[in-house]
Amino acid sequence: MQYETLSYEVADGVAVVTMNRPDVMNALNTQMRAEITHAVKRGGEEARCVVLTGTGRAFCSGQDLGDRSNAANLDLERTLRDEYVPMLRAIVDSPVPTISAVNGAAAGAGANLALVADVVIATESAFFSQAFTRIGLIPDAGGTWALPRQMGLAKAMGAALFAEKISARQADQWGMIWEAVADDEFDAHWRARAAHLAKGPTAAFQKVKQAMHASFENDLEEQLALEAKLQGECGQTRDFKEGVLAFLEKRPASFEGR
Repeated sequence: MQYETLSYEVADGVAVVTMNRPDVMNALNTQMRAEITHAVKRGGEEARCVVLTGTGRAFCSGQDLGDRSNAANLDLERTLRDEYVPMLRAIVDSPVPTISAVNGAAAGAGANLALVADVVIATESAFFSQAFTRIGLIPDAGGTWALPRQMGLAKAMGAALFAEKISARQADQWGMIWEAVADDEFDAHWRARAAHLAKGPTAAFQKVKQAMHASFENDLEEQLALEAKLQGECGQTRDFKEGVLAFLEKRPASFEGR
């Protein structure tokens, strides 16, 4: 696929997907959603960590509503089912860790696109907004799934009903994201985080994701059984053997990702 709404690059095991429609604050249209889906899946095959970020002053401003006539004719159910679901599933189901590097405003579907990643790192000047009720909608793009899990029902309900901006610092304090970073340190910081994950035990990371997501549906016995199964699989990997050897030899482990 030739990308027109984003750039894609791989270096040192990290695939960086950069949304590139700065004139509309990286608003999501049909083409961008298809390209993000493709690029994230490609990153899962070619790299050991995938980063999603934006160009300009916004991470993503959400659904591109276009002009008034186009907005009135949007089939939102079809758009969510056929275009958003594959994009979000590509991120959640990626076989490698995913990072949202939130470089600026993340509003509406753009906020929830960020929040479905495994790790969310935001620059301090960024903000998140569940802006949906301002135009008579409910949070979508996975918002009603991610928010209660990340910040609890009380905060999630307030965020959805009031549609107020949540600063990166608030998001950090409330558990929405992993961390908020000073603007002048942001780029170097998320790149260092991505590099760390790209050098890690990729198979174990994949099973961490599987176990964490399953925990919301499992009771304790089911989760303990899943942990045992996945841990047994990890114990058969080359990375586990290397990790133990490195520990005994008192040196950093050199993981292969398998």
